[in-house]
Amino acid sequence: MNNQVVRSIGVLLLVCVSLVQAATRPNIIIMMVDDLGYSDFGCYGSEIKTPHIDKLAENGMRFSQFHNTAKCHSSRVSLLTGLYSDQAGDSKMNRGVTIAEVMQKAGYATMMVGKWHLTKEPTDRGFEKYFGHLSGATNFFTGDKTFRLNGEPWSEFGDDFYTTDANIVYATKFVGESLEESPDKPFFLYIAHNAPHYPLHVRKEDYDKYEGVYDVGWDKLRAERYQKQLKMGLVPATWKPAPRPKLVPAWDSLSEKEKAWDVRRMRAFAGMVDRIDQTTGKLVEFLKKKGALENTLIMICSDNGACPFDRTRGADKEPWDAESYWCYDTGWSHVGNVPFRLHKQNQHGGGINSPMIAHWPKGMSAKPGSITPQRAHLIDFMATCLDLAGAEYPKSWPGIELEPLQGKSLKPIFEGETRKPHDTLFFRFATNRAIVQGDWKLVTHRASQWELYNIVKDGTEMNNLADKHPEKVKELSKLWHKLAKDQGRLKKGVGPVSGKKPPLLEKSGVPEGAKRRKKGKG
Repeated sequence: MNNQVVRSIGVLLLVCVSLVQAATRPNIIIMMVDDLGYSDFGCYGSEIKTPHIDKLAENGMRFSQFHNTAKCHSSRVSLLTGLYSDQAGDSKMNRGVTIAEVMQKAGYATMMVGKWHLTKEPTDRGFEKYFGHLSGATNFFTGDKTFRLNGEPWSEFGDDFYTTDANIVYATKFVGESLEESPDKPFFLYIAHNAPHYPLHVRKEDYDKYEGVYDVGWDKLRAERYQKQLKMGLVPATWKPAPRPKLVPAWDSLSEKEKAWDVRRMRAFAGMVDRIDQTTGKLVEFLKKKGALENTLIMICSDNGACPFDRTRGADKEPWDAESYWCYDTGWSHVGNVPFRLHKQNQHGGGINSPMIAHWPKGMSAKPGSITPQRAHLIDFMATCLDLAGAEYPKSWPGIELEPLQGKSLKPIFEGETRKPHDTLFFRFATNRAIVQGDWKLVTHRASQWELYNIVKDGTEMNNLADKHPEKVKELSKLWHKLAKDQGRLKKGVGPVSGKKPPLLEKSGVPEGAKRRKKGKG
């Protein structure tokens, strides 16, 4: 056999392998919702109607211990780069590549819709197609000046415009174009919904669905969500739910005017989550009609826990009026974060625990509807995408002082196996800090004294063991500072903890910026 024939056979084999990979590599969709608490989907205990997302969980799997960074922009950085936010260069991501950049190089069509909230634009960082807003929050009915379509300013806001709906209109458009133009090319789609982040803008028909649902108040609904979680097997019975923060009054102690105002706010929030579910159903149906659902991995999570910041303006206007600007506060955020403590920004459970649902009919061999307690983090998405795409994390990248990948592939978990866990997980936002290693979690509220929890036995952080295990506190605090320097690249503002009692921690659990409204406001 001569050399020319050998070379021809070699080329043919490479083409065949490429075609097989194109046919078998999955499409991947990552959907991140904004400021949604751990218990805010039906399949995590909520009374909010999310049948389409629940169906994905029923036919896929749920993670009971999936972690984010407790903050909007840093969670986006970690999701996109597989690195801790500061390590990646924070919003500039100048020490990390994005999933889109690597997947595009691996032969995937790359597209994004929704909230960016980072430096530059998606089309500068590997996304071939993009629709959405560059801002950290937007008016759901009228948008803002940062809306872009494929890198160009976009302002075609009609009378019926609603951001959550528009995201899925463009998501299906982009996917449809990709399937038609390059049917043998898999796609990577990142959906970053702004909902249910404030302002609580809701379509009236979605608001009306929840008439009477919230009249019973937060005390009863929080207890009901917890009982559902126990029944589902999401949390062990040994994990006692965090109590209502002291600054939040008992529901029955509120005046009728106060109750009415809080009912209205939660109806608006629920309607926004409901709309996320409706549009998810439309996307799934579209994929099904296109014959793409079976080999599409869909992963759905939240960027942080429920948000307690009440910055309401225009409370006299209805939440379907573009001039309104409603928020809810700690009264409802502590319901959203059942069964955990604290909220967005904090590194306690209520800040960093997210629902995570994975659905992949063709590639998932774990039992349908199963719940895995295996610990995972947003940094794992990059490693998972690379694994499924048959790609490798680059050793270098033009113009970037590239940091080593921190995440681990979720593929073994999807296959029903036990994955080798992370040795440690590192957390920081502002002066809130935490580290998880094995059964232990060391955490502070702001820069106050360290708290230590056995999060296998006490996942809701009710029993602080710092005084009983000072040697473990010393060991883990030393490791946290080492990781902050080595991985976090933090040189300033990472001083020692103060040793002071956590401000309001045991009494109320209020994070930075959260203030309970004055009595009688409505």
